[in-house]
Amino acid sequence: MGKVTRPGSLRVPSGGADHPRPEVRTLRSPSWQLSDAFDQSGRTAVVTGANSGIGFVAARELARLGARTVLACRDHGRGERALQRLRSEVPRARVELLRLDLADLASVREAAESLRGERVDLLVNNAGVMALPYRTTADGFEMQFGTNHLGHFALTGLVLPSLLTAPDPRVVTVSSGLHQFGRMNFGDPHGRRRYGRWTSYSQSKLANLLFSGELQRAANRSGASLRSVAAHPGMAGTNLAAVGPALQGRERLGAFLSRAAGTLGQSEEMGALATLRAALDPRIPGDSYIGPTGLFGLRGAPRRCPRASAARDRQAAKRLWELSEEQTGVTYAWE
Repeated sequence: MGKVTRPGSLRVPSGGADHPRPEVRTLRSPSWQLSDAFDQSGRTAVVTGANSGIGFVAARELARLGARTVLACRDHGRGERALQRLRSEVPRARVELLRLDLADLASVREAAESLRGERVDLLVNNAGVMALPYRTTADGFEMQFGTNHLGHFALTGLVLPSLLTAPDPRVVTVSSGLHQFGRMNFGDPHGRRRYGRWTSYSQSKLANLLFSGELQRAANRSGASLRSVAAHPGMAGTNLAAVGPALQGRERLGAFLSRAAGTLGQSEEMGALATLRAALDPRIPGDSYIGPTGLFGLRGAPRRCPRASAARDRQAAKRLWELSEEQTGVTYAWE
């Protein structure tokens, strides 16, 4: 595979009369940038929550690098619009849409079944919800823990056979700097007795890191070549912060929070760099955590970054894995 050699910029295929060339944006890092990425032709990448924000940017750049890219989205209409937008920005892209609702295990199983028999080289567990009023998934899980962690746990396990057919499979799980405020409440993981929207969000992001590390250890024990890497975008100007207020009828507050995130933090393009480095940099070992390290981790170039001690607790990771198997009914088949 050849490297992308245009230094300091995204590789943009030439457009025609019907497909004008998109603006070329520079996404630099002192130690890694997209121009360092190898051509991804012949590889298949699945990105959850790819209809907007960091997920869309990551999917677009993977497609630009030549990967067959599957946009796994909950809302079909939004997914279709994202698909058309991506095709307009990357006319030669090989992209597909996959219906996936992480808040419904039946949907997760259907999505995984549609990938059965195919080789999946890269799974990006990106989709998530943040700071919602108390809600439950179709299976009765608290929405944030159910979507951000349990849905991705189930999806990864069900797609594992397809990942293991790839020569260099990788799973990237997107966490958050707010994981450092998280605590695993194994006695009440769904907040049925006491719920705090930020407490639950932080717990779900801590769970993402515990899962990512335990996935790598499980792969090592089985002798599989799978690489599990976690990432966080810092504070990025996406629509993630707007969802919670919108559910309470406070759309103006949600819009303000999204703008503030982009002002204090960074653009969604820069935020996506951590995910892309975690997915593409061959130097990143398994069980790494990639994210910006500037301004208290809110912005900057993606590097290997520290995680809270709670995210390194192997006993908690093992306990979470067992809980997740029990709750989802999914066990991982390494052979």
